[in-house]
Amino acid sequence: MVVPRGWTGMDHHAIPADHQGMTSFRVLPKVELHCHVEGTMRPTTVVDLARRNGIALPTADPTELYRYDSLDGFLEIFWLVQSTLGTRDDWARLGHESVVDAASWGVVHRESFFTPARHLAAGQDLADVVAGLDEGMAAAEQETGTTCFLIADIDRAYGPGAGLALVERLVELRRAGAPGTERVVGVGMDSTELGIDPATFAPAYDAARAAGLRLTAHQGENSPASAITTCLDVLGVERVDHALPVLDDPDLTARVRDERIGLTVCPTSNILIANSFPRLADHPLPRMYDAGLLASVNTDDPALIDLGLDEEYAAVAEAFGWDWARMVEVALIGVESSWLDEDAKRVLRDRIAATPEAD
Repeated sequence: MVVPRGWTGMDHHAIPADHQGMTSFRVLPKVELHCHVEGTMRPTTVVDLARRNGIALPTADPTELYRYDSLDGFLEIFWLVQSTLGTRDDWARLGHESVVDAASWGVVHRESFFTPARHLAAGQDLADVVAGLDEGMAAAEQETGTTCFLIADIDRAYGPGAGLALVERLVELRRAGAPGTERVVGVGMDSTELGIDPATFAPAYDAARAAGLRLTAHQGENSPASAITTCLDVLGVERVDHALPVLDDPDLTARVRDERIGLTVCPTSNILIANSFPRLADHPLPRMYDAGLLASVNTDDPALIDLGLDEEYAAVAEAFGWDWARMVEVALIGVESSWLDEDAKRVLRDRIAATPEAD
């Protein structure tokens, strides 16, 4: 068994043992809706940027960093990786490598989060962050044909005021036609959930909605179903990222089903990062589908758990005994939940449906 970098010494049946040999899902065109661009940073890039920007790493081998016993423990490492991004060129490099790597896994469209709160607090300009990401991603799109939108994520740890300031600055840049801002199509919210009421971020979401931005939020990775309801009722989100306890509330389950609210689920991340379940086979994803929920499959932070989306699909298929036809249905859910326009969705649906299973 090749152990993912996020391995924490759990039962060896946590992740299907030979999922890395199941390469047929690489050819299946896939959409990814829950992926943090900072969490796609190659280990070699972490070391290079840390050296260049004077960031001390506790080890010369970043794979030694990738051990997590909880979501908050993971966030400490995520923030350290983030801190290596010091310049517009660094963001451009990250954006380019992120899309190139995604394309190699069969990702044809991605909607990536970026979380700039720590960089803005340290004096970076949001304009440089966005322009850098756009520059790198545009070059990679030309090379690979894979497309990428950006979602500006509010970092809960910095509080509602910083969240509103982020949205207001983004809206200001968009109105000025600043480079790359057309790629930023939405606003989200991530970081720690414990002890934080999502309703306190309503002013930021109201500002984003008024500016025509799409809305999502990380909720339910380590918070109850009631917090998901708050995100729907108070923040007005169109998608929910993670949403693990959605099935705990029958009324919420019915609402999410009937309103076709997209849930961007990250099964392996929930094992290796949040430690929410002992094994992938224990994940509620099959029950979400049985309940008629629009749950897409995503990686979350692929470089930090050493798992591309092709391997994520393979692991899920093996854990739940799903065949190629079922995984095609999973891929189509990703398209439906995306923020692509209807013409682009139609093209992708046809492309996915026409893809034959690899030998």
